[in-house]
Amino acid sequence: MPTIQQWLSAYGESHKNETNKAIHWICVPIIFFSIVGLFYTIKLPISAGGVQLNIAMIVIGLAVLYYFYLSKTLWVGMLIFGIVCLVLCYLIEKSGIMPLWILCVILFVSAWAAQFYGHKVEGKKPSFLKDIQFLMIGPAWLMSFIYQKLGVPL
Repeated sequence: MPTIQQWLSAYGESHKNETNKAIHWICVPIIFFSIVGLFYTIKLPISAGGVQLNIAMIVIGLAVLYYFYLSKTLWVGMLIFGIVCLVLCYLIEKSGIMPLWILCVILFVSAWAAQFYGHKVEGKKPSFLKDIQFLMIGPAWLMSFIYQKLGVPL
């Protein structure tokens, strides 16, 4: 399996255009959140501390294990972001403004449309068309820039 640096470098090859990068900074977190939100709506018949467990909690746990395998530090940032997504899902669901799943479908479709536009501007196909694992690398690629700004090694 490639190292985290190899994954990030390969992902970066189709993300050099400034417009495409800006779109990714907005849309990748939205897509991540929307997927978490869709899984959040699938409840498990188990409660812990007054919170009903859901599939999103399991998916975040598995994703964090994947990121831990790739990087002994990057997984922490991804865990924090995953928890933020779970808390936002909880708050949106409890607010009753609109069903979480509807919001997540709207966000997911809109963000992917923008992503494809960004790749049209870039002139390169999305990385995940080459390897599906790049869907997991996109969020890590953004997190790596945050780590770099903070001086945290990968």
